[in-house]
Amino acid sequence: MVPMKSLPTLLTIDAKPYSFTFPPRHTALLIIDMQRDFLLPNGFGEIQAGSLKAVQASIGPTKKLLDAFRQANLPIFHTREGHKSDLSDCPSNKLIRQKGCPEKLQDIKVIGDKGKMGRLLVRGEFGHNLVDELQAIPGEVVVDKPGRGAFFNTNLMERLKAKAITHLIICGVTTECCFDTTFREANDRGFECCGIKDATAGYKGEFKVSVLDMIHWSEGLFGFVASLQPLLDTLESFTRLPALVSDNTPTQSTSTFDGVLSIPSFQTAYRTGLSPITVIRMVFDRIEKYKKVDPAVWIHLEKEASALERAKKLLSDWPDRSRLPPLFGVPFSVKDSFDIAGLPTTTACPLLTRIPLKSAPAYGLLLEQGAIFIGKTNLDQLATGLTGCRSPFGIPRSVLHHDYISGGSSSGSSVSVGAGLVTFFLGTDTAGSGRIPAGFNGVVGYKPTRGLISAQGVTPACLSLDCVAIIARNVSDARTVWDLCAEHDEDDPYAKATAPIQRHINSTGPQAKAFYFGIPPLEALAICNPAYRRKFDKSVQSLHAMGGLLRPVDWSFFEKAGKLLYEGSFVSERLASLPDNWFEKNREYLHPTIREVFENVITRQSTAIQAYRDLQAKALYTRKAEKTFAYGASGIDVLVVPTTPTHWTVKEVLADPIATNSVLGEFSHFGNVLDLCAVAVPASTCPVSELLDKPDAEGVLPFSVTFIGGSRMDGETLEIARRFEEHISQIA
Repeated sequence: MVPMKSLPTLLTIDAKPYSFTFPPRHTALLIIDMQRDFLLPNGFGEIQAGSLKAVQASIGPTKKLLDAFRQANLPIFHTREGHKSDLSDCPSNKLIRQKGCPEKLQDIKVIGDKGKMGRLLVRGEFGHNLVDELQAIPGEVVVDKPGRGAFFNTNLMERLKAKAITHLIICGVTTECCFDTTFREANDRGFECCGIKDATAGYKGEFKVSVLDMIHWSEGLFGFVASLQPLLDTLESFTRLPALVSDNTPTQSTSTFDGVLSIPSFQTAYRTGLSPITVIRMVFDRIEKYKKVDPAVWIHLEKEASALERAKKLLSDWPDRSRLPPLFGVPFSVKDSFDIAGLPTTTACPLLTRIPLKSAPAYGLLLEQGAIFIGKTNLDQLATGLTGCRSPFGIPRSVLHHDYISGGSSSGSSVSVGAGLVTFFLGTDTAGSGRIPAGFNGVVGYKPTRGLISAQGVTPACLSLDCVAIIARNVSDARTVWDLCAEHDEDDPYAKATAPIQRHINSTGPQAKAFYFGIPPLEALAICNPAYRRKFDKSVQSLHAMGGLLRPVDWSFFEKAGKLLYEGSFVSERLASLPDNWFEKNREYLHPTIREVFENVITRQSTAIQAYRDLQAKALYTRKAEKTFAYGASGIDVLVVPTTPTHWTVKEVLADPIATNSVLGEFSHFGNVLDLCAVAVPASTCPVSELLDKPDAEGVLPFSVTFIGGSRMDGETLEIARRFEEHISQIA
């Protein structure tokens, strides 16, 4: 095996107007429109422009650049220009301008006309796809664009932010058209860009020279231009991935695997020969051993033989270890409120068990990326609760201390990740169910903006507030899973259909590290256990050390929005999620605490007038949240809160299940009401002796803080959370 030298924080190459410095971790290769229609005979390019000599000559250098980024395991984006088959996304001026030229010398074919490679620049046609040498492989992003620029009417900006990209290496065709337009668009959005002159070309050589000169003119008006070889040399000197195995190379055992169930560890190990069969056997061995520690984690556990069959099929489907999907062989669990075809969905309520015919779309997307399903985990009944103590299938315990709660409603899920049984879990979050249990088990809990991941095929708790959540070992793993399953679902009535006006990227200078954050006022933090309050103060100090700047915020509307969830009429939606008259007929079969919660809802007798007033209040508070997270002299990037005010024992919760549950949601309830995103991150540990103020108490518990961002600000929020996670690991 060839030794691998890790990429440094920054790399520098010779460029014009001066050296280009970029952080590899936040740099992507953007390849523009290397399509058959532009590069091969009889395509749109030849029909429109004539000679293909120059553009075809760019294929080889682009392939070298692409291979170098793959070898370095850096993000890669491809674009393809083209339109829907009905041309409904093609502006009329683009369609008819050339055809309407009064001095045209020939009958030029235009977009949509039939060519020898299919209809010109129409998606799905043979000519629309990338040339064979530059086909995308699993894990690389392909963006279909209807215009010359790659940002107009696409999700490119969101996808770049999802991967925390600040710098772009840009190549492709044609220099004078789509390359140039995209380069300038990227510059407007704050990306620091460098074009590779050997790997871009156009149909007229003089146009290429003019475009590249204009980019770096006036001390880099739009960015940088560099030659290919210096970049290849720089990447080659720092990245030599271990030799990849071929179809005939025997798969290796755990000798190449450190046993840490993180996505990057799996990606490296599988490329060098680790078999997913070995991993599955190891995972099920861990699960069997952990059953003796905590038997309440799972509601349905896949048979080991079934998981092994899945592993064998993956090996058969993906024989080339250099082209594996990002989640190849990665084990995961789901909350038992997700539909999986042929398996019971219980939502921890046996009387409502059903066997669906279709799987939840989010689950299907994970399988497409190569993940291996391990089982369905325990939860608070009907996904109602934050303690993990409301299930007929038992009470999961915190992985750090058996006397303490795991949190809920995603109780078994958080334990499955925290105990190292799976890499990540897919669940739900309505009031904190994806964040609080993560905090109590020393892992990361991420609640995306509602509607970015399809909630179809998920049993609703409060349908208008529910969102799919992810629990993972670290922020990067959570981010990867989100990036792979955040796909618009037109069948989900709460899916986000249109992209917001995007904030620009701060890619260079002190602004690249600076961020503004808010925290709750002293009176709001008074609910915290004194030990938690001290831990939170230390976290704030860490935020300052990272470059964070504290700004005051109006806490009152966050607090009022949180109270809407259970003290207002919104809780009635939990009953609305049940079949008509079901509760009246079956209340005695419910968990006693769930029964009491629902009976309290009925006793309250909320009216339609109250519901409308609450909806109006929600709209008002949501608008205030938008202003709080907006650009401006008083705006913030993130609101930082303790994930919970304290950590209860199982005994304490059973003694007063509703009051203890209410306390836990103090800093989480408003998140979905205001349509925010949030990620809970381990910040430190807290000795039980300090939590209880009893010197003789034994054990250690996790302490977690949550980063809350504005709606659709997921990429920015995750990056600040990742930086905090990295900072904490360095000072630990």
